[in-house]
Amino acid sequence: MLSLDLHPLFRNNRDIELALRQFIFRAHQSGEPVAEIIPGKGTGQLRARVLAFLEQKHIARLYERVEVKDGNTGRVLVHFARR
Repeated sequence: MLSLDLHPLFRNNRDIELALRQFIFRAHQSGEPVAEIIPGKGTGQLRARVLAFLEQKHIARLYERVEVKDGNTGRVLVHFARR
């Protein structure tokens, strides 16, 4: 499973956006069924930004669904369609 840890980037909006964009496109192209984004637990602001990014129409077309487990809100799973 591909994984992106956003902890080192949490203060720089541009770096977060770029990292998310590159990661989602790479994960989509890889054929992996699931990719993991780790915004961390914290206050939830970074997770909210990740979810807002994933909801953009041009990004949402690339995946089937997003999962945030109740027990572990510090990670977001992005499920891609099987090819």
